[in-house]
Amino acid sequence: MRMQRNTWAPRRLALSALAAAAIALIVWAGSVLAHRHSLAQGYARAETALRLTVNALDADLARYEVMPQLIGNLDLIRQLAADPGDRALRDATNRWLAAQNAALRASDIYLILPDGETIAASNYQQELSFVGQNFSYRPYFIDAMRGRPARFYGVGTTSGVRGYFFSAPVRDAAGGIIAVVAVKIGVDRIEAGWRGSEYRVLVTDPDGTAFLSSEPSWLYHSLYPLTADRLARTAASRRYAETPLAEFPLQRLDGGGVELLRLPASLADPAAGVRDYIAASQTMADAGWTVHVLLDSAALRAEARLMVLSLVLLLSAALFGALMLRQRRARIAERLAATAELERRVVERTADLARVNSQLEQEIAERRATEVELRAAQTSLVQVGKLAALGQMSASLSHEINQPLAAARNYADSAAILIERGDYARARDNIAEILALVDRMAAIGKHLRQAARKPGDKLGAVALAPLLRETRTIVGTRLAASGAVLECDIPADLPPLRAGPTRLQQVLVNLITNAADAVEGAQDRRITLSARAEGGRVTIGLRDRGPGVPETIAARIFDPFFTTKGMGAGLGLGLSITANIVRDFGGEISVRDAGPGAEFRVVLPAATDARGEAA
Repeated sequence: MRMQRNTWAPRRLALSALAAAAIALIVWAGSVLAHRHSLAQGYARAETALRLTVNALDADLARYEVMPQLIGNLDLIRQLAADPGDRALRDATNRWLAAQNAALRASDIYLILPDGETIAASNYQQELSFVGQNFSYRPYFIDAMRGRPARFYGVGTTSGVRGYFFSAPVRDAAGGIIAVVAVKIGVDRIEAGWRGSEYRVLVTDPDGTAFLSSEPSWLYHSLYPLTADRLARTAASRRYAETPLAEFPLQRLDGGGVELLRLPASLADPAAGVRDYIAASQTMADAGWTVHVLLDSAALRAEARLMVLSLVLLLSAALFGALMLRQRRARIAERLAATAELERRVVERTADLARVNSQLEQEIAERRATEVELRAAQTSLVQVGKLAALGQMSASLSHEINQPLAAARNYADSAAILIERGDYARARDNIAEILALVDRMAAIGKHLRQAARKPGDKLGAVALAPLLRETRTIVGTRLAASGAVLECDIPADLPPLRAGPTRLQQVLVNLITNAADAVEGAQDRRITLSARAEGGRVTIGLRDRGPGVPETIAARIFDPFFTTKGMGAGLGLGLSITANIVRDFGGEISVRDAGPGAEFRVVLPAATDARGEAA
């Protein structure tokens, strides 16, 4: 017995060393996989934020892109460009540019002669006026003089204010270029919207120099070495005026397929230290910019370390359990050596115990495999849920924005005709209507972005009659296309409703458009909209003379993506969105078969006072 113990001790040490090596290998592999998984998840989040940031920048720039061309086609501008010595004409143009600049919320609008001299500007009354300044060296002026619209980012050499410039040539009746119109927009408000987020946003020019950043101390630092060629190009265009440029003190790290940048958290505060950021980048071809979204990887690395620590604890517990089991078997073996009879019984019991342990190990293995499959299925379901939410959000935005887009197109066509006729007052009114519709589309986008959280809109008193007049304008094209006639029965003493004006108008547009689809091709194409007040609530009824709504589908008609229209005729989201909005207002919506046709009823509370409350 003593010899057996002496033989077993080295074997136990060897097994312990082998187990320790296996655990160390498993922990190392788990650590690598956990860190790569965390970085991959962070990169996916950064890419999503990047797409949203690029889309927002594109939309903001698109608002001003056509303004230089529109201004350059005006007779007032052409007359001054043809006769720059007319002082009265200059004064009138300066005042007009100042008024338009205030309306457009741009930074500056100015007119430049072919020799580069500015003869009229919206800031003509300011101390640092552009009037008399020469901008012949600016790329946006050079490109416009070559006959094409241009855009350029830079720091104003006169004002010292950063901005983005749009320009377009002014042509005479013969088609010759006689001047250049430039529109400058400020970028400080863009940066203000990025601050306070978990993401750091950085926008660089074609040479890699940061000119927009959520971190002010990063401005005018380059991601690449400042070679002589880069500095010469920047100096030639005077893009940054007299502002000195510097290189980022950055270090590029290997993130296992994910780009990692080690940067100071703040160049102005060395005490903030350096951070490792996950970087996602996208080029904006039209603007010539590259947008970078950076996500601090510290939290992700902490999560990975926590996962590795959990793995170590799990393996330690398993090893401890195995050692306990082995020691127990050793004790039993020593006791069985006392007598042959006891040994025989112990052998039998040990055999039974071994079979039970084998079954338990098999069950544990099966349960672990099942748990792995369940986790994989949960991960897939989460991803599918995210993709479905994004798909529904995109489909909702496309559905709700079609009507304002159609109305904006009508106003734009009418404005072009009025400009050709010289009726600028009515053309300006049309452009104002287009801007109102753009604001409405922005409001719709805001509501859709808030779909995953509690909305914060304020409910107040909304008069139905004025809102209905604007709604007629939006749905006018659809009514005319289907040959439908909208009849309204609104009492003059109808109390205001407790709702939000933009979303209530969205409800009316969806219901009227749905009714227009229903009566298209019918003999009786009347659509009747009525409203009655009773007991502190207002009932809005909308009836068409179409095929009606059978009882079999009435219960499902407000479900998302449910539609009775043919392929390509609709997404089945209008009534679902409408029902959600009505419920947010504290109201009810229902539908019944009116024989012929269908009648939708929306019941909303009447406004009792003018104070707003959260929707």
